[in-house]
Amino acid sequence: MPKHYIARGAIATAAPHLAVTIRSQGLLDRQGTANLKYRTIIAGNVSLMPTERVTFAGHDDQTLAARLDLPAGPLLGTALFAHCFTCGKDIPAARRISGRLAAMGFAVLRFDFTGLGHSDGEFENTSFTSNVADLTAAADYLTGRGMAPGLLIGHSLGGAAVLRAAGAMPSVRAVVTIGAPFDPAHVTHNFADALSDIAEKGAADVNLGGRSFRIGADFVTDVQAEQLAPAIANLHRALLVMHAPRDAIVGVENATQIFIAAKHPKSFVTLDDADHLITRPGDAEYAANVIAAWAMRYLDIRQPAPPPGAPEGIVRVSETGPDGFLQDVSHGPEHHTLADEPLAYGGTNRGMSPYGFLSAGLGACTSMTIRMYARRKGWPLDHVSVDVTHDKVHAQDATDAGGAQKIDGFHRAITLCGDLDGEQRRRLLEIADKCPVHRTLENTSQITTVLVDKA
Repeated sequence: MPKHYIARGAIATAAPHLAVTIRSQGLLDRQGTANLKYRTIIAGNVSLMPTERVTFAGHDDQTLAARLDLPAGPLLGTALFAHCFTCGKDIPAARRISGRLAAMGFAVLRFDFTGLGHSDGEFENTSFTSNVADLTAAADYLTGRGMAPGLLIGHSLGGAAVLRAAGAMPSVRAVVTIGAPFDPAHVTHNFADALSDIAEKGAADVNLGGRSFRIGADFVTDVQAEQLAPAIANLHRALLVMHAPRDAIVGVENATQIFIAAKHPKSFVTLDDADHLITRPGDAEYAANVIAAWAMRYLDIRQPAPPPGAPEGIVRVSETGPDGFLQDVSHGPEHHTLADEPLAYGGTNRGMSPYGFLSAGLGACTSMTIRMYARRKGWPLDHVSVDVTHDKVHAQDATDAGGAQKIDGFHRAITLCGDLDGEQRRRLLEIADKCPVHRTLENTSQITTVLVDKA
């Protein structure tokens, strides 16, 4: 746990039944530092989207820069993310996958390896072995904070690194590779034309993705000597191999070799037509959802009690990007869906509209209430279905700034299947009006809103 806790700028507001506190805060411990860019709303035990900028000592005591994405609610598990060769902690794939896992209850640490991004050190002096040592240092940092990682995720060469590093991390129970090479020396094909210069001069500048990097002979020698097969065979952890069949940088045959070398439990999931860097948001979201669902099976995760005053937990809605209306909707660590608008109203039609969700809530609650009553009575109700329609239309309502007050109208068409007599059917129809969501919609609801300032 953090050695010191720092809080500043506390502001409080209260709803009639729940106190809400807004804070800007940071964490500082003996092994690393955190900037005060960590914002949270605390309502009971629930915080909203905290992210820390932290530093810790790498393999040679150089300061490594990292981001720790924390869940909005209780911490269910911790993951450590290793980025691709010459990439960084802030590439879209790392950012999106970490954010999605945080929404599902995981803390995720992503950092820049020595000599990259905001981390200190010279990239020329690093190697595959030093990357593995940096991963071990990151795991030690998390362990020192009481957040020992249970899940390792590695992208590209970072995937090879997590396969090598996992054996030295007792807390790790599951490993995920994304577009990883079976042979770390595969990475040298990116600068094959410079290999002779590197061997002759000890180092050379190479252009990778429009950026210049100085690569030393020790790096080349190290990756060429590395043999991952024994480490994979003796992983003794659950393994998920994710790879795109059309990956033009690291061919899918690498995934085949990793999968064959591993022992069960092991799984393979194709990323279809995703590119190597997982640049499309939809591909990163898919990968994160699969990782979270898969990891739940192998990590010792127990669902937390709901926060006080909110027996059904917290629903968090976050836009997937500034364009369009697509929303990422999470309810606790296990439930995730998308909300959107139809194409005709500027959306991408990838999820139900907000009014669709509202109608779904009424329909689901109606069906559940009818089923509960019939079950208690022992009546022969075989099946219930509820069709719900609403008289308003999507985003057009947002443009209505005034005028006569509108009244929402919901129409339910209930189908009851089974050998029910007339009195039983009449009674079940009455019970439909007693469902909690029906009553909520009929009564006046109170909505309280607070603004979270960007730290």
